[in-house]
Amino acid sequence: MCVIRKWFVIAVLASLAGCTSVPEGIQPVTGFNAERYLGTWYEIARLDHSFERGLSNVRAEYSRNDDGSIKVINRGYNAEEDKWEVADGRAVFVEDENTGHLKVSFFGPFYASYVVFELDKENYSYAFVTGYNRDYLWFLSRTPEVSEEAIEAFKARARAEEFDLEELIMVEQDRALSP
Repeated sequence: MCVIRKWFVIAVLASLAGCTSVPEGIQPVTGFNAERYLGTWYEIARLDHSFERGLSNVRAEYSRNDDGSIKVINRGYNAEEDKWEVADGRAVFVEDENTGHLKVSFFGPFYASYVVFELDKENYSYAFVTGYNRDYLWFLSRTPEVSEEAIEAFKARARAEEFDLEELIMVEQDRALSP
């Protein structure tokens, strides 16, 4: 019985490690500058998934923790419940701070990949992000609205990277944060 438990634990740990990998064929950006990435990012578009389902006005705040990791505060408005939902997390770099591949945790020791695969390196005004597989995709911007050309460029890059955009949601950004 002890051998079975041991293999079960190994299998669980191996599957959790896979959650911090990079989707095959996708390359995280290099020359990443963590300090420039800090601040507010607005979610312009995303693939639908359970932990953000029904949320609009989603934005993320990134800042440094005392230990050098990155503090993550995600907020989204749940219209059905007429309230803001907040999730606090912590992100650390998987390789080094010059590569846009982090792992983020909102639930204790469990981490998931945060892979920046496209970034406006001049102004840090937009970023395309995925998770450990192509079921996760976000278009983030420093502003709550972007041009139609920016949206089309995001979609073109996402299609080129073989993301299925059938479930793509354009996120409303029409509410200010409540005090």
